[in-house]
Amino acid sequence: MRADRLVSLVLLLRQHGRLSAAALARELEVSTRTVLRDIEALSAAGVPVYAERGRHGGFALLPGFRTELTGLNHDEALALLIAGSRRGAQAFGLGSALASAMLKLVDALPESYRDTAAGAAERLLIDPETDLLSRRQVAEEVPDTVAAEVRRAVLAGHKLQIHYAAADQTPKWRTVDPIGLVTVRDRGYLLATRSGADRTYRLSRILAAKELAEPAQRPDRVDLDRAWQERSTRFRTGGDQVPVLVRVNPARREELVGTALAVLAEEADPDGWLRLEVTFQDSRHAEWALWQLSTNAEALAPQWLRTSLRNRAAAIATCYEVSS
Repeated sequence: MRADRLVSLVLLLRQHGRLSAAALARELEVSTRTVLRDIEALSAAGVPVYAERGRHGGFALLPGFRTELTGLNHDEALALLIAGSRRGAQAFGLGSALASAMLKLVDALPESYRDTAAGAAERLLIDPETDLLSRRQVAEEVPDTVAAEVRRAVLAGHKLQIHYAAADQTPKWRTVDPIGLVTVRDRGYLLATRSGADRTYRLSRILAAKELAEPAQRPDRVDLDRAWQERSTRFRTGGDQVPVLVRVNPARREELVGTALAVLAEEADPDGWLRLEVTFQDSRHAEWALWQLSTNAEALAPQWLRTSLRNRAAAIATCYEVSS
């Protein structure tokens, strides 16, 4: 960790020219005393860092102390900066490594590209934390120790032990053969096999993990995108999902489809509304999804869903009755 901090300290000085000990402490999230010790360590290692006294003083590097990354044009540098703004790295426990890499990338760009690429990146925002309705997109938390252990096993091709807490089940230890990692809407998943059968584990539900020395039983090459699509299809069409026949205002179709597991059939009614047969994970999922659409959707079947929605609406109406 200290080596990473020393690199980050050098990169901060390269980019800003001169920074006080207090400013460096804030950037690195350490104490000023730690910063001073790090400055001494850099000087001892031959890094030309010096102190400037006075009101506007601070620490700086001698001019010319930098390396340049050649061969990148402006658009290539911009593409790397934009890729680095994605939050998927957080799901795999690589958030701090990504931040450090972006500092190194900006610092190593040729002078002619540095300012223009960084300025252009400021004009582009990828996957903000909230949408236009201020609905916060909450990323699932995965402990760094768990993510690192899983990541090492996947990349090394070793078997992996995980202490997994499946929904509504007591956590259990399992030994799996990891295939790859996938992130979807800030949720991370481990694709693996167990006793030869395909398994998909949500990273946030892995309580502990341990890479084993034994090689994993898996093919040398894998089409991860295809594997994910196949598992997604099995998830949407298998199990005890709830089928629902619903009429929906075309303006709200995408919202309905976005919350359903699958669309089995669709046709237009004479009045312009759409009639869809969709599936949901369970009864609570179906009731929640239809309730969100208010009067812009009508559940036609099953009858228990219609009754449940009517009872909920009646309870709300009673709650807001005008007192005499």
